[in-house]
Amino acid sequence: MAIKIRDIDETQAPLLDHLIELRSRLMRCVLALVVAFAGCFVYANEILGFLVRPLTEAFPPGTGQLIFTQLYEVFFVELKVALFAGFFVSFPIIANQLWAFVAPGLYVKEKKAFLPFLIATPVLFTAGASLAYFVVMPTAFKFFLGYEGSAGGLKIEALPSAGEYLALVMQFILAFGISFLLPVLLLLLNRAGIVSRSQLVGARRYIIVLVLIVSAVVTPPDPGSQLILAVPLLLLFEGSLGIMWLGERRDRKAVEAESAETTEKPNTP
Repeated sequence: MAIKIRDIDETQAPLLDHLIELRSRLMRCVLALVVAFAGCFVYANEILGFLVRPLTEAFPPGTGQLIFTQLYEVFFVELKVALFAGFFVSFPIIANQLWAFVAPGLYVKEKKAFLPFLIATPVLFTAGASLAYFVVMPTAFKFFLGYEGSAGGLKIEALPSAGEYLALVMQFILAFGISFLLPVLLLLLNRAGIVSRSQLVGARRYIIVLVLIVSAVVTPPDPGSQLILAVPLLLLFEGSLGIMWLGERRDRKAVEAESAETTEKPNTP
């Protein structure tokens, strides 16, 4: 019985060490997010102005406005803007802390395989968010504002509220940013052996339909923004297949070279 208790104690010690380290890493992540949030809240009005610019340019010069129907609406809008921007600012620190916690448990080969995905994640997310901000949002806003006019002798005028506009902008940015992480997901599943390139090629027609459905769900109901999201996703999917093909080719050559070396190696007595 003493041996069993000692074995349990020895297994508990490393677990407690890991939990303490995880708590320390999480506290650093939270602290980084709080500091970034506080800094962004000081400039929340400027950040909100940056997010409002696509709508400003969509309106005719000198027209357009954002309204608020509740006294506290703009205050909470600025809180959300600060939290939204603070997460982006603190993401490198958060990712670094997560990597520092996970990396010691990985082999050198696993680190080399996983690190490119960690680097590609913010790059692809930023690319998707930039596409939403610089291309999709101006196009969609001009499309929506085209419905201004009159009907039945009454004027139809767009008067978006600050809260609703921020929710729409966040929907655009998050939808495009997260959707652009499709290659990271597919390549990770491929590395883990869950899916193969041949399986994805065989399911291409279903994936195309799924991409179109996702594009229709996560974007506002206008065909322009749906196509602007669907086309890059399909290109990213095909690019992922190309990267998988290069990886399979490299692995195949490595196996062939290893087998050739084994065959040529003389047998020692």
